[in-house]
Amino acid sequence: MAQLVKMLDYVSRYEQDLSRYTAQFIRLKRSQWERMKRQWDNGVDLAAWQQTDEGTEEAAAAAEGTQPKKRFFTLSRLLPFRKEETPEEEARIPAHEEELEFVPNLIQQPRSVQQLRKLYVDQLFHFQVKWASSTLTEWSNVDGGYLRDRLLKELLGRLPDSFLVFYYPVLKLKKAPVELEVIMLTPVECLCITVMTGKNGSVFTGSGDRFWAEKIGDKESRLLNPMISLNRMTKIIASLFSAAELDFPIRKVLLTKDSYLDFTSAAHDIVQVDRRNFDKWTEKLKAVSVPMKSKQFKAAQTILSVCQTTAASRLFDPRQQGGEQP
Repeated sequence: MAQLVKMLDYVSRYEQDLSRYTAQFIRLKRSQWERMKRQWDNGVDLAAWQQTDEGTEEAAAAAEGTQPKKRFFTLSRLLPFRKEETPEEEARIPAHEEELEFVPNLIQQPRSVQQLRKLYVDQLFHFQVKWASSTLTEWSNVDGGYLRDRLLKELLGRLPDSFLVFYYPVLKLKKAPVELEVIMLTPVECLCITVMTGKNGSVFTGSGDRFWAEKIGDKESRLLNPMISLNRMTKIIASLFSAAELDFPIRKVLLTKDSYLDFTSAAHDIVQVDRRNFDKWTEKLKAVSVPMKSKQFKAAQTILSVCQTTAASRLFDPRQQGGEQP
């Protein structure tokens, strides 16, 4: 599952320590999945995980052949194989790491391992949004629409843990905020992605003109040429990498998941993804079985260093006062 490093101008845990949180996410995800899958194999009712009845906990532990444990597993407990920390590294460990817990909350018992995995990934997606919008001391008010964003959920769910995603980040360049689109850092390249959202089954007809057309049936509407924003985003990222003396390939991607692209005059360096090849494109990316690379981390850190963040102190978080969840 790809990692959501930055979303809009929300505060993100990855801004604090990129290498630490990327590693912790992977370990946490694997640990909870292995535990959940093991309990499911042993016939434990996973829908009862969030209950407080001690008998349920003892039954679950008995089925696992272990002693009863506390239901809320912290990162420190989930990572028994984490290397010993140096004094300097220990100083960087959050004082209240228990707030980083991830406990899947299932409301039904899965009937198959495929359904179990889907329910788990759905829960993990919400956890990712939490990590990309809060830290131990700050939080950002998340637009609830992003929790229902199908494209974001599919990109994160389909792609490998080694992929780092920036979803419409706001950069502060020359004291002015600049809104970009989707940036995906794989271990080997940076994908700058412009997303075209159209009506289901519509056709985007592209050209070198300032405006493109979206057609569905007999109806036609105009939209600003998406290559304008894509070229602008690519130029900005390229300039950031150049200033950081980073040689990291950048690829342009035009993406529309539910529509078709008709852009025959596109330059050879532009990847076109539409409803005909979206699945094949994600499968090809998923096949990139390369671990995270130092250049990839440097690229991510370079972008994070100029990202704008809007957040409030958790001391005044209405969610802690019984207020509405974002």
